[in-house]
Amino acid sequence: MFWKKKPKAEAAEATEADVPETEGDEGEATEGKKKLPLKLVLMAAAAALVVVGGGGTAAWIYLAPKGDEAAQGQKAKKKDAKGGHGAEKGKAAPGGAIVREGPDGVTFYTLPDIVVNMQTPEGRPTFLKLKLTFELPDPHTVEVLNPNMPRLQDMFQTFLRELRPEDLNGSQGSYQLRMEILRRVNLVVAPAKVNAVLIEEMLIN
Repeated sequence: MFWKKKPKAEAAEATEADVPETEGDEGEATEGKKKLPLKLVLMAAAAALVVVGGGGTAAWIYLAPKGDEAAQGQKAKKKDAKGGHGAEKGKAAPGGAIVREGPDGVTFYTLPDIVVNMQTPEGRPTFLKLKLTFELPDPHTVEVLNPNMPRLQDMFQTFLRELRPEDLNGSQGSYQLRMEILRRVNLVVAPAKVNAVLIEEMLIN
């Protein structure tokens, strides 16, 4: 069987129709390839900025010391440098007394300031101001002194009012005053005992 030959014009049309249009596809593919990496690069850069910026901000917020914490840290350092409020002022006791721990197991019991009106030969008003501290053998003696504070105050007022300014002159006068106060205090707090009476301040005006 013999095939009939197609005319040249039809053969040319058939050839052009059978050939795929690769030129346009290649152009679009090339443009797609160019656009796709550029988009990916831009997206990656934006994501990196977000991560770095957010991480840096979060680190700054959580790692930076807060104002209150920094202030508290400074106060704590100053407090430690001074030895703390407890070491500086001691513990307050009833009646305004201050209790502090001393060396070798003793306890210091500082009374509130005592002010009395003294007698003078001229009859002019003269005031005596005393700041006394008791040296106690142990902290348990504080429990005896606290409830006896009204008796101690009465004793100070009665005894000190009878003194005259010349009775307190010189070291001998201070020594006699300490010994008399110690004897009277031990009578009030017996059977407990105070080791010594310390005069921290004495003013006569």
